[in-house]
Amino acid sequence: MSTIALHRPAAKPAAKPFKLIRHSLELTKRSLIKTWRTPEALIDVTVQPGLFMIIFVYIFGGAVSGSTHSYLQFLMPGILAQTIAMGAISIGVNLNTDIEKGIFDRFRSLPIPRAAPLIGAVFGDVVRYVLVSISTFAFAYAMGFRIGSDPLHAVAGCLLAVLFGLCLSWAPVFLGMIVRTSGAVQGIGFLAVLPLTFASNVFVGVGTLPGWMQGFVRNNPLSHLVEAMRGLFLGTPGYLPHVWWTLGWCAALVAVFMPLALAAYRRKV
Repeated sequence: MSTIALHRPAAKPAAKPFKLIRHSLELTKRSLIKTWRTPEALIDVTVQPGLFMIIFVYIFGGAVSGSTHSYLQFLMPGILAQTIAMGAISIGVNLNTDIEKGIFDRFRSLPIPRAAPLIGAVFGDVVRYVLVSISTFAFAYAMGFRIGSDPLHAVAGCLLAVLFGLCLSWAPVFLGMIVRTSGAVQGIGFLAVLPLTFASNVFVGVGTLPGWMQGFVRNNPLSHLVEAMRGLFLGTPGYLPHVWWTLGWCAALVAVFMPLALAAYRRKV
């Protein structure tokens, strides 16, 4: 009996990719619980879109577009993209704060893949981006915005925005790993995001901008996302290439910043 027991094959350990996914999802749950317990941290993704639309539509709409309604139709997809880009900064701030508090020292002592805390935090941010989409549509509809395509295309536009936000999150995650304080993460993050949002087609058409700026604006990843969403929300033609460009930018953001963030995390903790 003992001889048989000694020669019994040991159970195979779980495959590493499945272990990474399982632990990442568990840490995603931690992020969601943290968000649920601090709802005030969601003000930037629930109230901010409405404030921006009210300010820009009713103050600048008549001057820019000649009509507040037509400008609202033009502006709404841009406000959604802008809020997602600005909201992505918070993940870098939160991770930097967690590292300062020593929470990641506890993660390091656990038998989990080293990348799981970062991947879990990024997946947990999906709630923020879904809330951005819902709140932006709610404010816009209250102000008179109407979908010009159909609900299926509108949902596709929102999903594209959420995907872009998740991929863009890896840039603030990397920033949160290399900057020493959470305040510095927020400051540098806004300094990087502001040119992307304002030097884009969010607020005005590309043709109204100076010639030397138009090249940057046309190749701005946020401009591609906004044009893709305008086509999906409003039914304007010629949006499909912008969808592919947005997906390409999503892949590039993950390919560049995810390895950098993981490498910086391993050095930091």
